[in-house]
Amino acid sequence: MGGEMKTIHEVLETPVAEEADVLVCGGGPAGFGAAVAAARAGARTLLLEASNCLGGMATAGMMSHWSGCESSPLGLEITERMRRSAALPPGWTEDRRWNISHEALKQALFEMAAEAGVRVQLHTHVAGAVVEGGAVKGVVAESKSGREAFLAAVTVDATGDGDVAARAGAAFDLGRPGDRACQPATLMFLLGGVDTARAIFPPSFESLVDVPRGEIQNLGRAHLPSPAGHVLLYPTRLPGCVCVNMTNATGVDATDARSVTRAEIECRAQIEPIVAFLREFAPGYETCYALSSAQNVGIRESRHFRGVYALTEEDIVEGRSFDDWIAVRNFFNFDIHNVGGAGLDPNGAQKRFQAKGTYQIPYRCCVPETLDGLLLAGRNISDTHKAHSNFRVMTICADVGYGAGTAAALAAKAGVRPRDVDVAAVQRVLRAAGFEP
Repeated sequence: MGGEMKTIHEVLETPVAEEADVLVCGGGPAGFGAAVAAARAGARTLLLEASNCLGGMATAGMMSHWSGCESSPLGLEITERMRRSAALPPGWTEDRRWNISHEALKQALFEMAAEAGVRVQLHTHVAGAVVEGGAVKGVVAESKSGREAFLAAVTVDATGDGDVAARAGAAFDLGRPGDRACQPATLMFLLGGVDTARAIFPPSFESLVDVPRGEIQNLGRAHLPSPAGHVLLYPTRLPGCVCVNMTNATGVDATDARSVTRAEIECRAQIEPIVAFLREFAPGYETCYALSSAQNVGIRESRHFRGVYALTEEDIVEGRSFDDWIAVRNFFNFDIHNVGGAGLDPNGAQKRFQAKGTYQIPYRCCVPETLDGLLLAGRNISDTHKAHSNFRVMTICADVGYGAGTAAALAAKAGVRPRDVDVAAVQRVLRAAGFEP
């Protein structure tokens, strides 16, 4: 049956709950970086986050490790703060700096935000954007407190999917060109009961590990339920505990709640078969069990916004520098998960990835084509599908956020549009914080 969708007419007067210099929406790596940077630069900063903690995929998403820029001052600060946590096992000695201890990291991020002077509000979902004269003035959000508006001189969209920018009318493309297909979603989880002294830890799709019954990736493709099929296992600091990146949901549109719900259910249904597979085929996993799972599926790709400049795969391979850099010394591969199933996509490159060196990300990628009062930060910046697969990793996103947050603070102080901010002044602040090209 056809026909028009039913609608309900609402007339609302929404109270303004708070005003700030800089409003950051989304408390994942990019949003955390943006909020801390803005506050350190002297801006009154408010951070809105939908979940119960900061860190996004690094914490609620149970990601295994940071990657993308091992010289990042922010990344080093975060991991060192996490490593000092009293929540870690007493007497642990292995370094593993970039591995994530989720509970320790949650507290470390709260402490860093508080020390910088960031005002944090959790359990708050962006429901709309406040736009006047082609400029974003803030957002409308929903929470247990009801429907409220939050206003700011500059808003930073670090929601991952770009919910603020989309609701404000910014132009974007979904997924890859042609068919709009996005990389698969994954629900991360932890295993307990692993004999880590004997356990295998294949870290990539192209990590081939021989086990008594054959090669582990081949066994995964043969015995795991499609579209699962690859074996990615990572050590943790917890005794007998391993982080698992093996569930897989394809054809997911992260901008559609019904599609994400399907992904959650499909990925969760794969956990038991994965546990059974590892017990049968992987040395050290004979008595493993599911210990805990992420708060939500991890979304790798959704909206690509159109900015003043779009980062390309050529920029990455050539190791390009930019006059308006805000994130530096980035290096990763083209980690495109197969949009149609398990493993690496034919357009991806891991072992065969080659680049001339590290690359920079220009500020122009964070500035929407026409919309003012708004900056993009994280995996929603202006880019190509292939370039996105490289910089979407968490340390790079955190650094992009730090740069965008610094620019937002300086724009708010100067009373100028974010696109007109003095980038040289932004770079002086970043250099003082250790971000050297």
